[in-house]
Amino acid sequence: MKRSWVAVLALSILAGCAANPSVPDVGVTEPVSKQPALTATAKRAKAHAELGMQYLFLGKPTVALDEARQAIGADSSYPLGYNLLALVQMTLKDNSGADENFKRALHLAPGDPEISNNYGWFLCQTGHEKQSIPYFLTAANAPLYSTPTKAFTNAGMCSMSIKDNKAAEEYLTKALRADSTNLDALFLLADVYYREGRLREAKARLDDVHRRREPSAQSDWLGLRIARKLGDNGAENRYAEDLRHNFSDSREYQLLEQGKFE
Repeated sequence: MKRSWVAVLALSILAGCAANPSVPDVGVTEPVSKQPALTATAKRAKAHAELGMQYLFLGKPTVALDEARQAIGADSSYPLGYNLLALVQMTLKDNSGADENFKRALHLAPGDPEISNNYGWFLCQTGHEKQSIPYFLTAANAPLYSTPTKAFTNAGMCSMSIKDNKAAEEYLTKALRADSTNLDALFLLADVYYREGRLREAKARLDDVHRRREPSAQSDWLGLRIARKLGDNGAENRYAEDLRHNFSDSREYQLLEQGKFE
């Protein structure tokens, strides 16, 4: 069975947009921040914070929580200890604690792109999508941030979740300008075009994704719905068969079986 591809964005914890079946999951890519550690205590705090991020990445939040506390104990002024603590709390659904500690981290490191991006994702996932956008843009526009494409993609994804297709198109286009190989942004842009009825453009973007990466349940489902609206029965059937054969346990296949195309 083919594996569903996973969108890799600039986030520090596993998260997703499960409310929308055509939006991919997101995962960890950069567990180590660029935030410097200039003193001996800060270096000890950084070591604990980085180790904790690795444990969080491995799905061990309780161990990561202990490392976060040790990081803060070693140096209460080192921002990544609070960033890690916030991420663990987000994982454990302690949203009030996560919000408080993201704010502490940003107070200590104003404009830090990775912390800003993480806080933006937290806001996006907790019903504050509009408030999340400035944090993504802060990250994307930071001069030393090496992956602005990921923050722009996050801004586009969160704009989609509140049905602001115009903003989503703007941010996803910027993501692709920053990195033309960002297939997650390309997939999401195809979805935006589908939502707006720009079916030929949606098909062109999705075809480009499928030329460069194996289909997923999400991309098959989008392709099927595009083909259905275009009246391309052959393509619709091919997508349906791929869902049936490779992704029969997916939510997208269940939607197909129920005839829920929108």
